[in-house]
Amino acid sequence: MGPCLFLLGYSAMRHKLPININPLSIRLPITALVSITHRLSGLLVFVLLPGVLWAFYHSLKSPESYAALRESLSTPWMAFLIWLMWSAFWFHLLAGVRHLLMDVHVGMSLIAARRSAALVWVFTLAGSVGLALRLMGAV
Repeated sequence: MGPCLFLLGYSAMRHKLPININPLSIRLPITALVSITHRLSGLLVFVLLPGVLWAFYHSLKSPESYAALRESLSTPWMAFLIWLMWSAFWFHLLAGVRHLLMDVHVGMSLIAARRSAALVWVFTLAGSVGLALRLMGAV
């Protein structure tokens, strides 16, 4: 930034910059969507992990606490939370493996990166639908 822009202030430069206050109108490439969603799924897994550890503790505490836990987890709301947790974990795992492979320079071309990002979404969708069917008792 030159001294003239500093003396004029940013107002001379500010009006030329594009202004977009709606983040949903920005079309991101599939690779960026996987990267951003990987971070969000990691946050979701981190937030839900204490509940998973609590349930694991009560499942091993005694046969009575296991029966009570199993009964409380059979509600539709808890089935949804279980589905959400496992879907987020599954996506995070697949996207994490993809990122690790790219860290060691496997699939670094643009075409390979797009294909691997699409595969992450396809496998996540398939796993989430399969889990939903299993939780609903269809499978």
